[in-house]
Amino acid sequence: MMAKAARAAAAWRTYREVTKPGSPKLMTRLRAIPRMVGSVMRGNYAGMGKGKLALLGMGVVYLVSPIDVIPDFLMVIGVVDDFGVFLWLMASLLGESGRYVQHERGVIQARLEEG
Repeated sequence: MMAKAARAAAAWRTYREVTKPGSPKLMTRLRAIPRMVGSVMRGNYAGMGKGKLALLGMGVVYLVSPIDVIPDFLMVIGVVDDFGVFLWLMASLLGESGRYVQHERGVIQARLEEG
């Protein structure tokens, strides 16, 4: 029951962050994910380390993999663990990509101010 409340709280925090005035919107964040991954891999974005990126990648692999820690044939429990990973992954990706968009905006602003 506690994990269910934690997932709901994470989803609510993500929703509030995405809908906050002045914050990058959902589609902006989603489109920024490939750029963010590339920047992290090239070492051009210090806001997220390669370890965190690897952890997010493992979350994606877990979701698409036919092998589960808790098999889906156990119906409710098997689907709930996948859903929990999905919520964590989306909350993490949307949060990180929002910070990355803000970083990009700061870089662009600094370049404009330089001349």
